[in-house]
Amino acid sequence: MKKKKLKVGVVTARFNSEITEKLEEGALSLLEENDVEILNVKVPGAVEIPLACQSLLDAGCDGVVALGAVIRGETSHYDYVCNSVERGVTQLMLEYKKPIGFGVLTTENDEQALDRSGGRHGNKGAEAAQVTLEMIGLTKDLKKISSQKKKK
Repeated sequence: MKKKKLKVGVVTARFNSEITEKLEEGALSLLEENDVEILNVKVPGAVEIPLACQSLLDAGCDGVVALGAVIRGETSHYDYVCNSVERGVTQLMLEYKKPIGFGVLTTENDEQALDRSGGRHGNKGAEAAQVTLEMIGLTKDLKKISSQKKKK
């Protein structure tokens, strides 16, 4: 029996595109190297990421990579956006029991974001994709163990 190819969604926020495009490149490159089917979508900003993740999970994705960049400004808007995205993504993972790699940068300034999108701190998009693949494998293994115990 042929093993089913993994299907992974990638959601990239267009806001702060000079950062998010680099995160997306890193994620897509890692996923392509691992020969998975990729469904790639873009959303206007970070707040829209959870809804797109939900749609990709509904479309049959085994997991999703969420990519965005929220850079602190002069108002409290930053805190609301960060909390909204994290809360939405966490809720979806628990509800769907499927992983979402959190590659949404939450930085104090542009330099920190650049450092994490292919700069001196690596590419957090690629790291989020790797986490997604690892967690897909882990959850599948744990389901097998659980079903074997139920059979006994």
